[in-house]
Amino acid sequence: MSERPTVRFSALDVPSSGVLVVLAGENGAVSAALPGTLGETLARAASKAKFKGKSLSTLELIAPAGTDLDKILLVGTKADKALGAEDWLKLGGTIAAKAKGASAVTVLCAAEGIEISAAEVAALGAGIQLRAYAFDRYKSKKGKAAGEGEEEAEVSAAFTLGVADQGAAEAAFAAMSEIVSGVTLARDLVNEPANVLGPVEFAERIATLSAQGVDVEILDEKKMAELKMQALLGVAQGSPRPPRFVIMRWNGRPDDEAPVAFIGKGVVFDTGGVSIKPAAGMEDMKGDMGGAAAVVGLMRALAGRKAKVNAIGIVGLVENAVDGNAQRPGDIVTAMSGTTIEVLNTDAEGRLVLADALWYCQDRFKPKFMVNLATLTGAIIVALGHHHAGLFSNNDELADRLLSAGLETGEKVWRMPLGPEYDKQIEGKFADIKNIGNGRSAGSITAAQFLQRFVNDVPWAHLDVAGTAMGSPSNEYSQSWASGYGVRLLDRLVAAHYETP
Repeated sequence: MSERPTVRFSALDVPSSGVLVVLAGENGAVSAALPGTLGETLARAASKAKFKGKSLSTLELIAPAGTDLDKILLVGTKADKALGAEDWLKLGGTIAAKAKGASAVTVLCAAEGIEISAAEVAALGAGIQLRAYAFDRYKSKKGKAAGEGEEEAEVSAAFTLGVADQGAAEAAFAAMSEIVSGVTLARDLVNEPANVLGPVEFAERIATLSAQGVDVEILDEKKMAELKMQALLGVAQGSPRPPRFVIMRWNGRPDDEAPVAFIGKGVVFDTGGVSIKPAAGMEDMKGDMGGAAAVVGLMRALAGRKAKVNAIGIVGLVENAVDGNAQRPGDIVTAMSGTTIEVLNTDAEGRLVLADALWYCQDRFKPKFMVNLATLTGAIIVALGHHHAGLFSNNDELADRLLSAGLETGEKVWRMPLGPEYDKQIEGKFADIKNIGNGRSAGSITAAQFLQRFVNDVPWAHLDVAGTAMGSPSNEYSQSWASGYGVRLLDRLVAAHYETP
């Protein structure tokens, strides 16, 4: 695995060596706090290079005269509106990319005309660390980027962020660093090949969260059968690898306070079952547990930063494989709720896993709300592409809070409709409901309607992350096939609305 670069803090001092990063405002203007003639030198360089200080633009000065620095990097911060949390992540990622190969980098977190808060400095530091991520565990020669033939230079090992208030920046980054750990864990899980990460192995990795104070409970096949989770078990029956059902609990408040709850689809590999998928692109189905990975990463983040909330994380872990015992189209299973389901397409399996997980969660824990995440439908990619997750909800307040958190973090969601017209499409012919709608139309909506049958009156949101959890476009702070989508979004949701002093 790639090594996360260290981030530490100091006063706003210019180093004597290494790489110096200076933030620039409009027309390349830099902080008046720069010593001596350095500010004048940078202003002249910006003028000659016609560097306007536009956000994320850069200007490099190699071995600048009159200093022992290897390089000075000007990074623009000018934008049409105030920089948001994701903008600072992008700044950090840009700096990390431009500083490859350097052993020591100092970033002066001050810019002309901009007041930089401790939270913004922390986001910049997080962007540095997230950009440095690479899943290279199985490469004999480290450093090759996925899909490329050339090796990338090593990312800097040490970054020093010069700040006006060192104590405040360190405190803010301590919490942010735990969120980075959660995103990194989610990325690792999704990137891991399915022959290494089966349901049992996934559960074992989750068990390591106990070191962070998370209470982890793992249910095996026998216990799930006792609980009558036949929807989930039906998906798993075609694989020799037994399923697991994992409950994670973080108690940051008194035990009698109702928790918030997050549920993830954890299909470690999805062949489609008897309704088998086309061969082209099937290798990507190792990422069909992106929802579960996000839930695990979120629980790691909440526990790491000691969030003042009671939180439940639940993941159903199965492999959807094909053998003589595999579930067949036309089979009827009974979910834990007692609802009978016609399985008309075995490739619509994630909703079967979530049906039992959602019912178990609301029945046992009586949560304030439930948010489930799942790489559920290809139809959501047709509708939204790779820049938004689909949001379906029975509660306007919860939906609005998720929309707001998405805009703040850059992990954006777009609300999709639910309604009785769509619900009618999943009514069964031989059982209560069926696991697909009528034809190809509204596939993501009918999948959400299916899930809604298992939440009762609990405020609930379903995030279809098929387009965002894996294979999403790279950006300044993510160059990974697995994005870790959902961890920052849901951590922000909790921090903004559900933590109590």
